[in-house]
Amino acid sequence: MKNILLLSCLLVSMNIISQRVIDLPFTPNPDVKWSTGEKEYFSEIWDTQVITNVSVPRLEVYEADQPNGTSVIIAPGGGLYGLSINSEGRDVAKWLNNRGITAFVLKYRLVPTGIDGIKEITDEGNTNPAKIGERVSPVLPLSITDGLAAITYVRTNAKEMKLDPNKIGFMGFSAGGAVTMGVTFNYSKSTRPDFIVPVYPWMTVIGNYTIPEDAPPMLVICASDDPLGLARPSATLYTDWVTSGKNAGMHMYSKGGHGFGMKKQQLASDDWITQFHAWALTENLTKPTLN
Repeated sequence: MKNILLLSCLLVSMNIISQRVIDLPFTPNPDVKWSTGEKEYFSEIWDTQVITNVSVPRLEVYEADQPNGTSVIIAPGGGLYGLSINSEGRDVAKWLNNRGITAFVLKYRLVPTGIDGIKEITDEGNTNPAKIGERVSPVLPLSITDGLAAITYVRTNAKEMKLDPNKIGFMGFSAGGAVTMGVTFNYSKSTRPDFIVPVYPWMTVIGNYTIPEDAPPMLVICASDDPLGLARPSATLYTDWVTSGKNAGMHMYSKGGHGFGMKKQQLASDDWITQFHAWALTENLTKPTLN
């Protein structure tokens, strides 16, 4: 009897956390080839759950029980070698669900690596940082294309999912922030995000950019003590938006480091997602939660 109860609880738990997964259309690049299959595992180096070797872009769909029409596509970070899938992905999605926002965690294409992509990027960062740029260069355009495909999917299926096709946001962390901004600098009329939230975005990999005439509202999140030096480019991004007469907000925390996502550090930056929600309410991009 005890074993039956345990099995029942396990099945219920699996049903609660399981989500619909959507394969996104993509065009392969013959110059980028994966010899290792997609892998999800706990990285002791980063002390978090990660995914590596994504070769087929997918969306994990997190539907709110009472959708208010707003949706957010979430691009986790990981240097394009991996995805910090929980603290910068699934945990964000679940928080948004509790506020009536439907979320889509984007598994965009990544740099082909061996069995431990996190070890590879860590070793290269310590011994040969230039190699990271070389490996990322042909992959980032694919990742950006995956982001645009995600917007197409959400907008095309908005009515069926009780979503407003004019309230589709794109939120990305670190390398996912680069994907967010790549999407922003390359969208068409049908793939324009309605608002963007680059969180400690990796802007140096984007290079020079031109702000679109119809640039969406933007909220930048970062910490001044980001060890990767992302605070200054984040502030510049905000300044460029404002100088161009576009709608922009920013929360630059004095402390938080890099990759804080949904982790709790007993710092003011722990509250960034609440600040995002308050901003979205202020901009009429979402609705208050009904109690």
